[in-house]
Amino acid sequence: MEFHNSELLRIFVGEQVRFGHNPLYEEIVREARLHGLAGATALKGVLSYGHDMLIKTSKIMEFGTNLPMVIEIVDFPEMIESFLPKVEQMVRDASGRVMVTREQVQSGIIE
Repeated sequence: MEFHNSELLRIFVGEQVRFGHNPLYEEIVREARLHGLAGATALKGVLSYGHDMLIKTSKIMEFGTNLPMVIEIVDFPEMIESFLPKVEQMVRDASGRVMVTREQVQSGIIE
C-alpha cells in the first residue's frame, strides 16, 4: 500500500444545530461531496462537554441532549483549504458554533 501526505479536517458540531431544515452536520457532508472531497464521515459522540462545561450524554433518560457530531474529512491539504470558507459560511448562516481541527496524516487505500 502506498501512503500519501494528506490532511484530516475534523469538525465538532452539536447534533441539534440546523442549517435550514436539516442538521448542519448533514449539510456539511453533502457540501463536502459537492466540493469533490475524497470522503466524509459523521460520527456521533456518546459523552462530551464543551465550552459551556456541561456534560452531555446519550443515556436513555436524557432526551433532547445536544450531543456532538464529529465530521471527519481526509483529502489533500489544498482541497481542505479550499473547503474551509464554505464551512465557515455555513456555520455563520446556521448561527452555530463549531470547533475545527486540522492535522497532517498519511493516508492510503487498501483494495
